[in-house]
Amino acid sequence: MTSDVTIVGAGISGLACARALHDAGRTVRVLDRGRRPGGRLSSRTLDGRPVDLGASYFVVGDDDRFGAVVADWERRGLARPWTDTFQVIQDGGRPTPKTGPLRWAAPKGLRSLALDLADGLDVTSEHTVASVAPYRVDDAPAGEVVLALPAPQAARLHDPVPGAVQDWEPVIAVVLRWEARRWPADLHGAFVNGDPDVAFLADDGDRRGDGVPVLVAHTTGDRARRHLEDPDAAIAPVLAATRRLLGIDADPVATYAHRWTFARPAETTGEPFFRSPGLSACGDAWGQSSSVRTAWASGDALGRALAAG
Repeated sequence: MTSDVTIVGAGISGLACARALHDAGRTVRVLDRGRRPGGRLSSRTLDGRPVDLGASYFVVGDDDRFGAVVADWERRGLARPWTDTFQVIQDGGRPTPKTGPLRWAAPKGLRSLALDLADGLDVTSEHTVASVAPYRVDDAPAGEVVLALPAPQAARLHDPVPGAVQDWEPVIAVVLRWEARRWPADLHGAFVNGDPDVAFLADDGDRRGDGVPVLVAHTTGDRARRHLEDPDAAIAPVLAATRRLLGIDADPVATYAHRWTFARPAETTGEPFFRSPGLSACGDAWGQSSSVRTAWASGDALGRALAAG
């Protein structure tokens, strides 16, 4: 039997959309080419513990609907308040603290939040979709179709891409593990401005709450573009930059690199989602700014709109 809605993409936006439809009594299936749900809420188990490779944190802000979801995650131990203070490293200078919104993290990795959203839903992983059209996926009836994936990936499935076309920035996430912490305990995370190699640093043990001496560095877009075919080649320059920026005097004992060809949109549409008969779209390229909260809100809003008919 054909579902009311078929969603392509099991990141947080697609899962939020599916959850809203499911809760409204609609039948929905989610198709994703990845091994597990999560998309850019990606965590990988390295040395026996999850390390966040995609999104670094999330912010609740004034979104009451998302706030209720996060409150439930916190109650069940899936999410934890992390910090409201990051460091800013400007043009290679000394880190200086900057207070901002409260950032949240997940003790078991951010993917665990996606898996929680997926619980009880009809999600098929390792399923590669070749084409979509209004009410059809791979030339088969599919009900309403939702594309919940970056526009460059959506363009491979349908031309033109539903909604606005966005340029996307690549990132390579580099995991660096030491035997002991060699940076200040109050680092938490750092925005890096003016460096050609590193744009952001996160103390993964600090955000996870287990204190393991692991840093995750996100490259600049320029550095990522040089190494999309060989992400491991980004490790050496990123390590050198990280040691220089934080004054670390030793090499790590383990490293790992993960490529995100489409990590974040260069700009957003300002609209909550795109909807047209039979073929709609949602994700973090919609809304006012790209973020985990934006992705969830986009999918949730589209799901409620589709459920309302």
